[in-house]
Amino acid sequence: MSRPRSQAEYLARLVPSSVAGINRRSLLAGAAGTGALLGTGLLAGCGDDSSGSDSKDVSLGSNQSDPKPKDVVAKVTDGFKTSSGVQVAVNTVDHNTFQENINNYLQGKPDDVFTWFAGYRMRFFAQKGLAGDISDVWGKLSGYSDAFKKASTGDDGKQYFVPASYYPWAVFYRKSVWQQYGYQQPKTLDEFTTLAGQMKKDGLTPIAFADKDGWPAMGTFDILNLRINGYQFHIDLMAGKEAWTSDKVKKVFDTWAGLLPLHQPDSLGRTWQEAAQSLQQKKSGMYLLGLFVGQQFSNEEQSDLDFFTFPEIDPAIGAKALDAPIDGYMMARKPKNEDNARKLLEYLGGKAAADITVKNDPATLVANSGADVSGYTALQKKAAELVGSATEIAQFLDRDTRPDFASTVIIPALQQFIKDPKDIGGLTSSIENQKKSIFTD
Repeated sequence: MSRPRSQAEYLARLVPSSVAGINRRSLLAGAAGTGALLGTGLLAGCGDDSSGSDSKDVSLGSNQSDPKPKDVVAKVTDGFKTSSGVQVAVNTVDHNTFQENINNYLQGKPDDVFTWFAGYRMRFFAQKGLAGDISDVWGKLSGYSDAFKKASTGDDGKQYFVPASYYPWAVFYRKSVWQQYGYQQPKTLDEFTTLAGQMKKDGLTPIAFADKDGWPAMGTFDILNLRINGYQFHIDLMAGKEAWTSDKVKKVFDTWAGLLPLHQPDSLGRTWQEAAQSLQQKKSGMYLLGLFVGQQFSNEEQSDLDFFTFPEIDPAIGAKALDAPIDGYMMARKPKNEDNARKLLEYLGGKAAADITVKNDPATLVANSGADVSGYTALQKKAAELVGSATEIAQFLDRDTRPDFASTVIIPALQQFIKDPKDIGGLTSSIENQKKSIFTD
C-alpha cells in the first residue's frame, strides 16, 4: 500500500468517524482542507439486505479500490469460488470513504467479511464488539509466525484478523555507494552514529529525512521506542496506558535529539519522495522508511537497493521488533452467512490466496510464509525474511493508537520537536495532557 502524498490525504485516510469525536472531525476537516472529510455518509453499496442472503453466497466489503489491488481481490475471490463453489459478492468502496465511515458501516449492515488493518484499529473494533471472533479460523491456518498471530489478536486473547500483506520499515541504502566507501552495516547505535559521522566526512547527508506530510517522523519515534523500551511498553504507550511524561519516553526523545544533526536538514518542507530521491541520487547514505521507498528507483536500480534493520540500543531488548504494517481481513460481528464467512477467511489466509496475490502483484509481500514467492526480487525476499524473524511486529504509530490522537497531537508534537528538540519536558507534558482528554473522550 502506498503512503499518502500530502497531509490532506493523510488526514483524510486517517480519521474515520468511528474513533474521532464529531468535534475533532470538524477540526480536522478544516485542517485538511475543504471537503477532505465531508460528505462521507454511509458506505454505499456495502452490506445491503440482499448481500450474502443466498446460502451459496458470502459478501466482502473491500477498500481495495485502486485498479491493481482491486483486480487481485477479484482473482483471489474467483479462486475461492472455484475451490468451494461459494460465490463472493465483492462490494468495493473508495479507500478513503471506507475508512472514514467504518464505524457506521460496522454498526449498520456490514458485509460478512471486510478489509481492514492489524494493530490498535483492529483491537478497537474487537473491544467494541463490532467484529467477530475468528479464533477457530486461526486453528486451521498455517504459515504464520507468532508475531503475525500476535498482531491479529484482540485484548481478550482471541483472534479477530487474518493477515494478507505487509511492508516492513528498515534503513535503506544503495549498495554501490556503500561499496565505494567501504561502509559496513552497523549492529549497535554507537556503530550507527560512527558510520553516519563518516558519511558526513565523505560529503554525504548521513540520513535522508522528510516530514512535510506529518507521518514519516512517526517511524523514527516508533523504532527508537521499540529499541529503547521494548515492544510492550511501545504498544501500551500507544494505547494510552503509559505516560508520555515518563523517563522512558524522555529517553527516546533525548536519543533522537542526538541523532537529528545527522538527518537531512529542513525536513518539514520535504516529502518522503524527495528524501528518497536524495538516496536514489547518491546524495544521502541511509533512509529509514518502508519498503515502498523503492517506488523512487528505476527497475535497473532496484538491485542496488538494500537495507538493514535499525540497530540495537539496549542488549537486553535487542533489535528483533520492527514496524511492519499489515493489511488483511476481519469478520462482521453477526455475518449473514457465518459458515461461508469463516470458509472465506480460511481461504484468504491460506497458501492458495497468497499464491494468486504473488502471481498478480509481484510488488506485494504476502503474509503467509507458505506462499510460492519465487517471483520475489532479492529485496522482497530479504524483507520477507526480516519480518519472518521478528519477535514482535508493530503496526506503525498511526495504526497502533487512536487516529485522532495521532493526527491532532502526535503530528504537531513531533514536528515541533524537529524544529526545537531542546524542551523535551515541555513537549512530553503537552502530549500527556492532550492524551488524557482524548483517551477519556
